[in-house]
Amino acid sequence: MKRIFAFTGCVLFLALVFVSGCTTSSRDVYHDEKMDFGAVQNVAVMPLANFTRDSLAADRVRDVFTNKLLSTGALYVVPVGEVAKGIAKAEIAVPTAPSPEEVVKLGSAIKVQAVIIGALREYGEVRSGTAAANVISVNLQMLETQTGRVVWSGSSTKGGITVSDRLFGGGGQPMDYVTEKALNDLIDQLFK
Repeated sequence: MKRIFAFTGCVLFLALVFVSGCTTSSRDVYHDEKMDFGAVQNVAVMPLANFTRDSLAADRVRDVFTNKLLSTGALYVVPVGEVAKGIAKAEIAVPTAPSPEEVVKLGSAIKVQAVIIGALREYGEVRSGTAAANVISVNLQMLETQTGRVVWSGSSTKGGITVSDRLFGGGGQPMDYVTEKALNDLIDQLFK
C-alpha cells in the first residue's frame, strides 16, 4: 500500500512540475473587421504610459517593440525623433493618450496611416515568499489616422513565478527574454 501511495505521489509531483514549467500568458485581441490593414504602410509608435516602478521601462519596451515591428518588413516605423517632432507640431498634450483629433493631426504631420499607443502595466521582478521571477504586462492599440478610431487592440503578459520556481528556486527567465516573448506575441496578434 505504501508503494502505491509513493508512486501516486511521485506521478502527481511530476505532473505538477511539468504543468508549472509553462509561463503565465494573457491574450485579449480586437481587430476592426472594416479596416484594410494592407493599406497601412507607415506607423508611429507613441511613448507608452508607464504604470511600473521603473521609470525607464516604457522607453525600453517601446524601443524593442519598434525594432521588432520594423524587422518584420511589413511596416515602416517612423523613428522616435520624428515622432517627437510630430507630437510637438500637432500640439499633443498627452502623448501617451492622444485624442482622435490629435491622432488625425499627427498622421498628417508625419505622414503615417496608423499610430500605436499603449501602456506598460508590469515590468520587472515579482516576489512571492522566497521565489522571484521577471514579468511583463503590456497592452497596445493601433489607431488609424483618418478618423482616429481604434482598429486593433492587443495585450500580453509573460513571465511570472511558476510552481517549479517555488519548489526548486531559481529566478525565472531573464527580463529581455520575457520582454521579447510578450512583444512577439503582440506582433503575432497584430498580423493575424
